[in-house]
Amino acid sequence: MKALLLTEKDIHQLLSIDEVMEAVELAFKEKGLNRVQLPPKPYLFYSKYNGDLRVMPSYLEKFDISAVKIVNVHPNNPVKYKHPSVMATVILVDPKNGELLAIMGGTWITAMRTGAAGGVAAKYLTRADSKIIGIVGAGVQARTQLMALKEVLKKIEEVRVTDIIKASREKYAEEISEKLGLNVKAVNNIKETVRGADVVVTVTPTRVPIVKSEWIGAGTHISAIGADAPGKEELDPELLKRAKIVIDDWEQASHSGEINVPLAKGIVTKENMWGEIGEIVAGLKLGRTSPDEITVFDSTGLAIQDAVTADLAYKKALAKSIGVYIDLGYS
Repeated sequence: MKALLLTEKDIHQLLSIDEVMEAVELAFKEKGLNRVQLPPKPYLFYSKYNGDLRVMPSYLEKFDISAVKIVNVHPNNPVKYKHPSVMATVILVDPKNGELLAIMGGTWITAMRTGAAGGVAAKYLTRADSKIIGIVGAGVQARTQLMALKEVLKKIEEVRVTDIIKASREKYAEEISEKLGLNVKAVNNIKETVRGADVVVTVTPTRVPIVKSEWIGAGTHISAIGADAPGKEELDPELLKRAKIVIDDWEQASHSGEINVPLAKGIVTKENMWGEIGEIVAGLKLGRTSPDEITVFDSTGLAIQDAVTADLAYKKALAKSIGVYIDLGYS
């Protein structure tokens, strides 16, 4: 019994954002149709190191795709250790007998499938004429979110990005302008970044709301990506009260998503949630229904996104003879 080992370098050359978006959209649909097993992810909190570890198992029953991801979040890593803030490993399993199919670097998988989720949500929740994008945070996730948005929005005229580190936002603007051929400019503050934007993406680890309600106008779509653990929030709770809120999963969002803090405080309730993105993709609920709606996608990241992206990488690796096999000696 041999398993395929794929490194982060391998994963980078195997995945394209359009293919990952297609896979993630399918995963959301399967969840909307209740054909997945998706246990809530448990956390280990490394409080003295300002970090945590999550374990994320899943099974898409119709397609016999099953995987487990182990992922950390340590915001201090880039400065303190020169490591990414997020690092992950994915194990792909054959459901019919438990055979280990592959072990692969999951850091780029995590970045791509999260960006893809934002793109899928934008497909159903943005205005078709959206032209201006405001991005708060200039890390890896800010890159894949914009890659996905470019696939969906064909009239982008301006991208504004801000980050608490000036060099980071300036580097992002220079790199992404060249890579994606978009007009990306570094902005000094959040207000200037989001005011007047048609689409706002927040990708920060903050535990204090940083996007104020009065800065967001009618018709805006917001992808709230950064809140992925208890206590985190990026948006003014008053903004949530004005918005059509779409979550990826109630169990995860209520405990660790953008809604977790205002929900605990009673500012919003489950009744304020329009539904899950899977329900919209599956056609069970409508997405945007008015050009004036403010829509919010609360993305916590689902294990099924990792599973379908890992399966995509595995199948492409087999076709291209990429990776090396390891024998764990089970038989």
